[in-house]
Amino acid sequence: MKRLAIALACTVGAFAAQANTFFDTARVRSVDPQYENINVPREECRTEWVSETRTVSSGRTNYNGAVLGALVGGVLGNQVGKGHGRDAATVVGAVVGGFAGDNIAGNNRQEQVQLAPQQVQRCHTVTEVQSRITGYRVAYDYRGQTYTTVMRDNPGAQLQVRVSVDPVGRH
Repeated sequence: MKRLAIALACTVGAFAAQANTFFDTARVRSVDPQYENINVPREECRTEWVSETRTVSSGRTNYNGAVLGALVGGVLGNQVGKGHGRDAATVVGAVVGGFAGDNIAGNNRQEQVQLAPQQVQRCHTVTEVQSRITGYRVAYDYRGQTYTTVMRDNPGAQLQVRVSVDPVGRH
């Protein structure tokens, strides 16, 4: 029994010689939020009404421009030259006038078609910078000393601290 009491006393004494830890409260002096800027992309869309105009070919063949051009070209060619030269100028004028008239009439064969208005959705990405709190820099007083730390949450007016006392030994 004495041996058990001695062993128990030695064990308690050994723990007493080790570090002693306890909790206490400290007064908070200041709390400063710590921010981080984060780029947040988001898609921004808008709907618009769009009316389109298209140029389409009428599909109809019209020889009126070629005939009219050949007549005008032939008359003008006939005004130039004498004898067989007049005949050649009339033929050349009719051919050139026919091509010119067909080309002009061909450009006018296309029609403008107005389509019904349609809804079109247009989207683009916008990057928005947001500030987020990453933590709090806390300054606090404990037994006449000022300490600082960074904490995840705002501690309020008082902060619980862990106090650890370790013997240093003799000098």
